[in-house]
Amino acid sequence: MTAQRRSHLDPIAIASLLLCAALWGLNQTASKVAVAEIPPLLQAALRSAGAALLLGLWAGVRRIPLRPAASAPPTLWPGLAAGALFALEFGCIFVGLQYTSASRMAVFIYLAPFFVALGMPWVAPGERLRGAQWSGLAVAFAGVAIALGESFSAVTGAGPRQWWGDALGVAGAALWAGTTLTIRATRLSNAPAEQTLMYQLLVSAPLLGLASWWVGEAWPAQASGLAWGALAFQTVIVTFASYLLWFWLMRHYPATQISSFTLLTPVFGLAAGVGLLGEPLTSRLVIALVAVSGGIALVSRRPRAA
Repeated sequence: MTAQRRSHLDPIAIASLLLCAALWGLNQTASKVAVAEIPPLLQAALRSAGAALLLGLWAGVRRIPLRPAASAPPTLWPGLAAGALFALEFGCIFVGLQYTSASRMAVFIYLAPFFVALGMPWVAPGERLRGAQWSGLAVAFAGVAIALGESFSAVTGAGPRQWWGDALGVAGAALWAGTTLTIRATRLSNAPAEQTLMYQLLVSAPLLGLASWWVGEAWPAQASGLAWGALAFQTVIVTFASYLLWFWLMRHYPATQISSFTLLTPVFGLAAGVGLLGEPLTSRLVIALVAVSGGIALVSRRPRAA
């Protein structure tokens, strides 16, 4: 059955997106804390595997079928593609956090709405952006470009390879947009949210695990409770609960408006990085933050009725 899709964001969607934005902003800080003791690709693999287990238990209790019905259109290949993009996205993010700050990563990966807006007209012509909305995305992109230029200076004190971490954040944004577009362009757009998420978790866990083994990452001999707690937060709250909510929203609301609304996440990510980790707050990063926050006001604005 085709999911009922609304034409604009209602209060339920706005509140849900605000919650997701806050959790995802804090997620970068949790990842940064854990990556100091748990290798990045191994951490990402454990996160996906743990969330897949939780999702399987949730579906069993709620009696939600995770396997596609025999009479339903096939979703295997789109699911494998979405899962591979999901694995690449978080591989970039977790490795990038070794070289850049959590607050900067939170800004860069939320370029995803820019890439979604570029590709969405090819997927759903009815979700084309208008002039004011394109202006909002342009403002947000310009702000991030200003912050990216700072990567090559010594102002932020994150090390000489900070530019590499920032670039991986931008790559993660492009891959996140690719996942969104894949879901909307294929039969996954009408699949249950739990099934869509399970595809990504089950595919990404072994891919990230193999990548961890390939590069020679070792299991942490003695990680602190703080590191394991940060990983548990990412697994239970972020990857399981918030992503399930995210995919439900994607099935019921316009994808462009949803993706653009998550530009608020850098606000929470910047606050968490500066407040909890003591990361430097530079003027260029503040400019980028203001730009992406202003851009969302234009992109998410409901068009006037004809």
